Amino acid sequence: MSNNGTAPSSPSKPLPMRLLAIRLIQVDGLFLILGASLFLSAGRLDWWEAWVFLAVYYVITLATQVWLLRYDPELVRERSRIGKDVKPWDKPIVFVNMLLTIALFAVIGMDAGRFGWSHLPPVARLTGLLGFIPAFGLPLWAAYANTFLSGMVRIQSDRGHQVVTSGPYRFVRHPMYLGMICYDLSLPLLLGSTWGLFVSGLMIIVVVARTVMEDEALQAELPGYAVYASETPYRLLPGIW
Repeated sequence: MSNNGTAPSSPSKPLPMRLLAIRLIQVDGLFLILGASLFLSAGRLDWWEAWVFLAVYYVITLATQVWLLRYDPELVRERSRIGKDVKPWDKPIVFVNMLLTIALFAVIGMDAGRFGWSHLPPVARLTGLLGFIPAFGLPLWAAYANTFLSGMVRIQSDRGHQVVTSGPYRFVRHPMYLGMICYDLSLPLLLGSTWGLFVSGLMIIVVVARTVMEDEALQAELPGYAVYASETPYRLLPGIW
């Protein structure tokens, strides 16, 4: 996810209906896969916590897409396709992350939905619920500040790719990835699965590796990024790394 750029200047635009249809198909397909992974592994449908989570997650995702289509349709178009010059190492990383996401839902379903291996206290589940604030908020903030927030790592020369230092990029260089880490940790906590946290750990390792590789590519190829990196020293966690 190339995460440096500038926000668009005109937030009120009509909805591009063809692009909306594409995004609806993509979102619906993703939720069918995730929902099937969760409930098939659980072996039952009478799991109200999972239904509430998926419903809220779906509504937030759709609302986000509609907002982005009005605010910055070019960003949605960029994230809906595989652009040119994608780094060859990024496609396998995206594929592995998708497999781990499906595995995360499946493990949570088997653990919390079917066998009940885990017994997390209410405070852990509340922590998971609160964790979704940065999990959803950071990507939205990043998208607001950055029109080049691609779904694949590439230097977007065709879109005038440039560096941004506003919004969450004032604090960390990869806020989108920080939001992903919060999501990976919050989901198993919210649904009550300790075993899911092991899969989350693998997902976080992948995100950290992608962060390192993307940051190196940006410093080498995106004009001004090396200066930005020297002024904003933290990749993911302010004060830590």
